[in-house]
Amino acid sequence: MSEQQQSAKMWSGRFREPLDYDFEQWQRSFPFDWRLLPQEVAASRAHARTIAAAGILTPDELDKMLRGLEAVGQRTDAWAHRISATSGQPEYTSSTQQIGAAIVASAPQAEDIHHYVELELTREVGSLALKLHTGRSRNEQIATDMRLFVRDAIDQTLSDLRDWRTALISLAELAGDAVMPSYTHLQRAEPVLVAHWLLAYVSMLERDSSRFSDARVRMNFCPLGSGAVAGATLALDRSIAAEALEFTAPTPNSMDATSDRDFMLDFAQAASTLGLHISRFAEELTLYATAEFGFVDLPEAYSTGSSAMPQKKNPDLTELARGKSARLLGAATALATLIKGLPLAYNKDLQEGQEQIFDVADTLSGVLRVLPGFTSSLKFRFDKMQTAAETGYLNAMAAATYLSNKGVPFRKAHEIIGNAVRLGLDKGLELNALPLSDLQQLSEHFSEDFFAAISLRATLDCHDVTGGTATSRVKQALQEAKLRVLNMRTEDLHPANTEAAHG
Repeated sequence: MSEQQQSAKMWSGRFREPLDYDFEQWQRSFPFDWRLLPQEVAASRAHARTIAAAGILTPDELDKMLRGLEAVGQRTDAWAHRISATSGQPEYTSSTQQIGAAIVASAPQAEDIHHYVELELTREVGSLALKLHTGRSRNEQIATDMRLFVRDAIDQTLSDLRDWRTALISLAELAGDAVMPSYTHLQRAEPVLVAHWLLAYVSMLERDSSRFSDARVRMNFCPLGSGAVAGATLALDRSIAAEALEFTAPTPNSMDATSDRDFMLDFAQAASTLGLHISRFAEELTLYATAEFGFVDLPEAYSTGSSAMPQKKNPDLTELARGKSARLLGAATALATLIKGLPLAYNKDLQEGQEQIFDVADTLSGVLRVLPGFTSSLKFRFDKMQTAAETGYLNAMAAATYLSNKGVPFRKAHEIIGNAVRLGLDKGLELNALPLSDLQQLSEHFSEDFFAAISLRATLDCHDVTGGTATSRVKQALQEAKLRVLNMRTEDLHPANTEAAHG
């Protein structure tokens, strides 16, 4: 590294010996934190207004600074236009990797996104750019940028989850009164409506949405003005930047603000739980699409074939979606491990957490982009599902309930129906095919009304409680779930933050 290159560093004054080249390239974060360009520009514009209010910038200088930062912020669009023009692809469809590679290659001196913006701003406004760093540190800058990035990622995830919930609800509506077996221990348990099964995933996604919303509320506080560790050395009005960036308020403690990555961990952990739900959904569909189950026909648009076996239609989407949960779990674990042993305040170890968050955001965006369309394209084989629900003594619970309603203690009723199932197994008959005379040898409480009480529809409708699979209850639950999605407003996707305590 030349002396001129060394002097271009943001911290070069104290150093005389040049950096080892391999070390410099190894520790450089710009190859991945370039993605924070929109957030860095937004935070810099907010800081410019703050230091202008403190008298560091004149009104003319502020205007020039803001225009210069706007020009720097347009770099991503410019690179996207340039790449799409050379690749023949439509505008804004070029890959993130291509855009990033182009931006990084354009600034070989830039250590990180903060340095890049300072260098580019200097190109735009000259030495005035050097005033922008007055009263701030890169420690508070990266803490702010990452909060803004996570906030944007949460908003996108909430919107995507709404789309998937809508697809699940629409599919449940189309299923109508269709019936399927439910399972415990992967053994057939009781009949349920297909809509009831689908709404189970809607409930999971509603909890996921609440986790992301809660995380957004807790993290929406502005670190700008925290300095490197002890707070800014100027009398800055921190509320200016907080309001400009739509944060609830400034962070209350400078040491915590510059070292806090709880908001990243909250995001990653919420994403990992969502990943578990995605994986469970994918696993069930993978099973149900097998010839052994035959409950669902996977859409060809979301499947692939085998290069060796011509007959195959492989469930690539569900398998890959199931696999993505490992990435999300891994990122959350890596972040927790990264943070757990760090003393206050900022440590360069925290740089490693950025790529985890970028990967979480990309993984969620990718899988949630395809799941709504895939879900809407599913075709169920309702005849096979109903046949499976009508065989295997899945009405045994309803049969025990029948005896219980006749005054038989449930433990005794359970035993009697267990004996009836054993009799059916010996004779190769379902419960509703056993002769009444045989049943009456087991209990005098059996009568002709028993067979109506254990019909498929009666077996469903005996679960007539809130949250149960009775036809009327599922119809009501479906309408309520539909209304919750339809009534989602902009503020539901961008939660209010005024009632939250800083976390």
